[in-house]
Amino acid sequence: MTKAHEVDYKLYGDDMQFVEIELDREESVLAEAGAMMYMDEKIKMETIFGDGSGSDKGKGLMGKLMGAGKRLITGEGLFMTTFTNVQDGKAHVAFGAPYPGSIIPVDLTEMNGTIICQKDAFLCAAKGVSVGIHLQKKIGVGFFGGEGFIMQRLDGDGLAFLHAGGTIIKKRITHGQILKIDTGCLVAMTKDVNFDVQFAGDIKSGIFGGEGLFLGTLSGEGEVWLQSLPFSRMADRVMSAAGKSKGETKNATSSGIKELSGLANLFGRD
Repeated sequence: MTKAHEVDYKLYGDDMQFVEIELDREESVLAEAGAMMYMDEKIKMETIFGDGSGSDKGKGLMGKLMGAGKRLITGEGLFMTTFTNVQDGKAHVAFGAPYPGSIIPVDLTEMNGTIICQKDAFLCAAKGVSVGIHLQKKIGVGFFGGEGFIMQRLDGDGLAFLHAGGTIIKKRITHGQILKIDTGCLVAMTKDVNFDVQFAGDIKSGIFGGEGLFLGTLSGEGEVWLQSLPFSRMADRVMSAAGKSKGETKNATSSGIKELSGLANLFGRD
């Protein structure tokens, strides 16, 4: 695997964060399409096949196609974009979060070279970091774990940046400890943390309590990142509010027409 480029960064904002990355000459950062916010004129932008990490080196065309094709399963594209400083001196490029929340910088060297994250959490990374997939081994996690069977796997020795909704908390899991969570609140975990689902134990509470029939459980040993506002939860609230507002508008319009009709009848009398 290619050694990742060493980059510097600065985070801006609180609820709608973006990250500005500083690149020396010939340093690069890769990102998903559409994440770039602004860049200096020294930066050269290039679309590449796969992630450019060199993890598929020597595998031939079919091997590269299969490696990049795995990204389609996670909902991402076959191609990624690299941003390289091609001139002397330092240059900057910034990447914005797609919805309200926080950006999490993760040094993969401090995580034993690997981190597992939800499918849409990856924002950008130093070139050399491999962006692949992680398949859940337990069928229960796939059906009821919130993220399904497939998550993203980041490997390498450089900086990676994740995005999640609301406020982020990082917790340490130790052997013998079990942390129960809402399945949608998991953002990322190190590879030695086990993610499973468990029946809530009370059907009445599961159906009418709003927490669902299943809870996520985290065990093993390692680091986990949790988000206070999963995007799915926010989208559900927006859709629900939109439906209510349509109903209120319809009722208000109907009521207004009736009132205007009544006034017309009143003034139309002799």
